[in-house]
Amino acid sequence: MTHALIVVDVQNDFCSGGALAVSGGDEIVAPINEVLDDFDAVILTQDWHPKDHRSFASQNAGNAPFDVVNFFYGPQVLWPDHCIQGSSGAEFHGDLKVDRADLIIRKGFRASIDSYSAFFENDHKTSTGLAGYLEARDVQEVTMVGLATDFCVAYSAIDAAKLGLKVNMNLALCRAIDLDGSLSNALAKLRAAGVKLLD
Repeated sequence: MTHALIVVDVQNDFCSGGALAVSGGDEIVAPINEVLDDFDAVILTQDWHPKDHRSFASQNAGNAPFDVVNFFYGPQVLWPDHCIQGSSGAEFHGDLKVDRADLIIRKGFRASIDSYSAFFENDHKTSTGLAGYLEARDVQEVTMVGLATDFCVAYSAIDAAKLGLKVNMNLALCRAIDLDGSLSNALAKLRAAGVKLLD
């Protein structure tokens, strides 16, 4: 059975000094590097937004970052501009061992829809292609790490479980935004989905 590590969005904009910095984001880079060789496959995801992405507060007149608005696919948090295609903020953290990756999945590149999950856009229908890749590699178990616990990592883990994969989430190698209770909410959903939470 092939076991893959999925490293979610360990990018400059989510680390110290970034446009949407997650507290402690830098702390997980070295320990992630230490476990890369423990897995049969390594996949990195990269948030990759056009500069006019609809989820940016700057594109929604009268709204501020972290407001929640309704888009055609449901509630959407409005974010500060981040991970803009080709920017230094969108690059992977400089210490992350990117060369170990078998595949890099870019997400959030469609201007009209956000993409938290490594598997689907936020409409829960539009595929990133990752599921097909894992099937082709005969991956049946995945371990999720990265940024941020309560958004992109959680969404990815829950989608992986829905797709029938055995899913672990290493909480020591994740950090959360924790926006208005989003962390406790995400952990409850992860447990309900059957995701194994590792400390």
